[in-house]
Amino acid sequence: MPTAISELTTMRVGGSAREFAVAKTSDELVSLVRAADAAHTPVLLIGGGSNLVVADSGFDGLVIKVETSGTRIDGDSMWVAAGEPWDPVVAASLDEGLAGLEALSGIPGLTGATPVQNVGAYGTVTSDVLRELTVYDRESGRIEVWGPDRCGFGLHRQSVFKHSMRYVILDTTMELRRSTVSDPVRYAGLADRLGVTIGDTVPAKDVREAVLDLRGQKGMVLDPADHDTWSVGSFFLNPVLEEVPEKASRAPQYPDPSGIKIHAAWLIQNAGFAHGFGTEFGNGTVALSTKHVLAVTNRGGASTADVMALASHIRDGVRAEFGITLVPECDLVGCSLT
Repeated sequence: MPTAISELTTMRVGGSAREFAVAKTSDELVSLVRAADAAHTPVLLIGGGSNLVVADSGFDGLVIKVETSGTRIDGDSMWVAAGEPWDPVVAASLDEGLAGLEALSGIPGLTGATPVQNVGAYGTVTSDVLRELTVYDRESGRIEVWGPDRCGFGLHRQSVFKHSMRYVILDTTMELRRSTVSDPVRYAGLADRLGVTIGDTVPAKDVREAVLDLRGQKGMVLDPADHDTWSVGSFFLNPVLEEVPEKASRAPQYPDPSGIKIHAAWLIQNAGFAHGFGTEFGNGTVALSTKHVLAVTNRGGASTADVMALASHIRDGVRAEFGITLVPECDLVGCSLT
């Protein structure tokens, strides 16, 4: 029986997979991908499904659900299989007296997905702690151990893995610190929540609790009962511009090696799209989160076409108001903005 992709993603949309398999070990994962490639069958890997939107027509190929497992701590290093859910890994590291991941608490998805976008939050990014990872290269057929220098980490959450199906991440090893004290707090909102100044350190578990609280207020901690979390998190990237248009001059701005980064959320709100916008748009099954305008959410019964229509409407409104075109941050499979 075809497997509904909507059941495998946090947005809860998408048609069926023609074929479906679950990989419980790295060997199974590599074998499944190799066999599909030999048969010229398209492959879609799904982990937590927290950054993925798939077409209503589904996927005409093999969907592999990654459920590999295992963690191992050796001194200050933590090895983690790609299929381990990320947030429990953060919690486990802190319980073991290892600091460095605390600011990345509450991020949905699996550990193997964190290098793809060089996932970051509250002043910490994956490349800060990544020591090495094991990768299966579908073109060469080889399994290789890479250092972070081969990952192409760069601006705008880039990596060689993003929007590419060539590489399959099998596991990661992170270099942490044997300490119960956090890294210096780098994010103003987090510092305010903790009652400290930027650059201060606090107990690492206090940072985790504060981050979970901040993310929860924005609907960025998964909760099946809360439709604000039926999303891919931030749908649009913060744009990086060579020059900020006059109309957007009041937007929060940050220096970036490629120009000036401004908040997509500010652009969306100031183009007239408030929290919760969308309930009267289309058939009302999708809307911006009531907590965070960067999240396009499924209010129940949405289709992928509904999601694309609202996201396109938001993009077009921002472009009309500011002359800036927002682009999706998530992976779109078989679908696109109209």
